[in-house]
Amino acid sequence: MVLIFLRSLVFNVLFYLLLVCWLIIAIPTFLMPRWAILGIAKCWARSSIWLLRVICNTRVEFRGTDKIPKGPLIVASKHQSMWETFALMPLFEEPLYILKRDLTWIPFFGWYLIKANMIGIDRDAGARSLKDMARRAAEAVRRGRQLIIFPEGTRRPVDAEPHYKSGIGMIYVDCGVTCLPVALNSGLFWPRRTFMRYPGTLVVEFLDPLPPGLSRKEFNTRIATGIEDATNRLVEAGRREQAQLFGRAKSSAPAKG
Repeated sequence: MVLIFLRSLVFNVLFYLLLVCWLIIAIPTFLMPRWAILGIAKCWARSSIWLLRVICNTRVEFRGTDKIPKGPLIVASKHQSMWETFALMPLFEEPLYILKRDLTWIPFFGWYLIKANMIGIDRDAGARSLKDMARRAAEAVRRGRQLIIFPEGTRRPVDAEPHYKSGIGMIYVDCGVTCLPVALNSGLFWPRRTFMRYPGTLVVEFLDPLPPGLSRKEFNTRIATGIEDATNRLVEAGRREQAQLFGRAKSSAPAKG
């Protein structure tokens, strides 16, 4: 565990230094079209995934990428970690996020979010804000973007009871496009509210797309059931792998005394 602690410490320092470097590199994109800042963001995501593998021995496996449709799309992902907020970007041509409006106030980082036409939302504004968010998201998706959304609204611990928000169904009905469910086990390797990063195979699995035209009730049921069943399977497999890794580490440690 001492080695994991040290690797996690080194990774976090390098992760934020890398972010600063990309923020500086991205400055010219203020004078360029949106595709430029999205390209920089995807490079940052790829480099961060690479850094996690090299420093923390956390490999990433994307399954079912052949199921990703082209064009307008809703991507509904399980949310266990900060990791998926950036790591899914490179897989989509025009990724779009709904995020807390406060993030757009952060110098440079927030300005880039505005440049990329991300959708900021005031969570305290109630139903009116939710309707406005759904309208803006639907307009952007119909223009060809891929909306990456986390139906539970916030990061949830690995074993927490799922809590899917109703907003995802509203957005799905308003957009009238295919929805791609995503399961993952990132919380085992990049847990929330800690700087620890654990070795193993972080798996992201793209499930069978849901076609447009489902009722809001049917959609909400299918999206939650599909994501949760697949996520539980991935978490179970990830835990077995971690048990084997930690067991080998203990067995190879020198005996005391």
